Amino acid sequence: MSQILIKNARMVNEGQINEGDLLIRNGRIERIDTEIVIDNAQIIDASGLTLMPGMIDDQVHFREPGVTHKADIATESRAAIAGGITSFFDMPNTRPQTVTLDVLEDKFALTAGRAWGNYAFYLGGTNDNIEEIRRLAPGQTCGVKVFMGASTGNMLVDDPATLEAIFRDCPTLIATHCEDTPTILANEARYREEYGEQIPMRFHPLIRSGEACWKSSSMAVDLAKRHDTRLHVLHLTTARELELFEAGPVEGKRITAEACVHHLYFSDEDYEQRGSLIKCNPAVKTARDRSALRAALADDRIDVIATDHAPHTWEEKQDPSYFKAPAGLPLVQHALCMALELVHDNDLGIEQLVRKAAHAPASLFGISERGYLREGYWADLVLVDLNCPQTVIRGDVLYKCGWSPLEGDTLRSSVAMTFVNGELKYDRGEFLGEANGQRLLFRR
Repeated sequence: MSQILIKNARMVNEGQINEGDLLIRNGRIERIDTEIVIDNAQIIDASGLTLMPGMIDDQVHFREPGVTHKADIATESRAAIAGGITSFFDMPNTRPQTVTLDVLEDKFALTAGRAWGNYAFYLGGTNDNIEEIRRLAPGQTCGVKVFMGASTGNMLVDDPATLEAIFRDCPTLIATHCEDTPTILANEARYREEYGEQIPMRFHPLIRSGEACWKSSSMAVDLAKRHDTRLHVLHLTTARELELFEAGPVEGKRITAEACVHHLYFSDEDYEQRGSLIKCNPAVKTARDRSALRAALADDRIDVIATDHAPHTWEEKQDPSYFKAPAGLPLVQHALCMALELVHDNDLGIEQLVRKAAHAPASLFGISERGYLREGYWADLVLVDLNCPQTVIRGDVLYKCGWSPLEGDTLRSSVAMTFVNGELKYDRGEFLGEANGQRLLFRR
């Protein structure tokens, strides 16, 4: 019988902060109390540390299958647990694209035994796979991803009749990337006339503009309201878009929203120094937009904090052409600590942070027995040290791509330990044992 007793922890869970002990037995949380005394258990003294449920990242691109020179399931999930992320949902724009149920199940088979965290995969929507979407069982995975903006291959869903059918017939949650492609193409043409291929990176948020985001996200919300669709809008970036969402607890909402750590951390003022290293879609926008996103997290218009982790090689990111330098940032290793910067800045209470990073994704996606410190639930846990700053340096980066957009920055918190399915997998820079991630189950 495997037993771990975490003692003297400051536990943050379901809106409360309590000092006490937590007992893990056979992978699950056996007991939570002010003091637990038991024989034959591994004792971990968590004095000075904060214990919370592991972060559930509802949006990553781990690049497998097919693009594994950038990343793979094993490397990126390992980096994720070092950052306190114990579960992740991977996106469908891989090679082959995850747009059929057969490929979806192949991806689950590929991942078994290799993921350090628990996992689920989106089925991708296209202009011609509505029958696959209709066949998806509600509990088969996290949801259907619809790119309502520029994407690769046939994954841009821009046919109005197809969008109507997907929003009407999808048997599970729809997660959308919302940017209006005609608006983006018109902006690209305008800047290309003046600068050719060497458009300065500071114009990225004007090309992938706020108007492009608004047009697409407002369309998604309108579709969802007309069809009573369960809609989750990913990576909001603008103050204006927040008008589309209601404040309040996630329970009972049919339309929810996410913000990503880089949009909460960077602003357009950072393009001059970091250039293509913070190029992403949708773009990092103004400091005013960033402040509005933080405020919307605090008043519950935005429900989830995630990463949109999307690595590219250093060489790819160094391409001097605006159009050739790819969009996307590697983030999972430092995402939770980036989010904790909002706590240090007094923009968000730590209880709210735990709700956005763990409780809300578990609840709104219907994840079974995870995302909370509850007796009987799986012990996916993270111990963080709020008083242990870390400076991000390249030598410590764990991603396969080998770099981070945060290099040189100091974050005011650190992840001390991460537990996945009741096993201590990461301990202050050391990885223990083998990957033990499980396929996530959904209550629907």
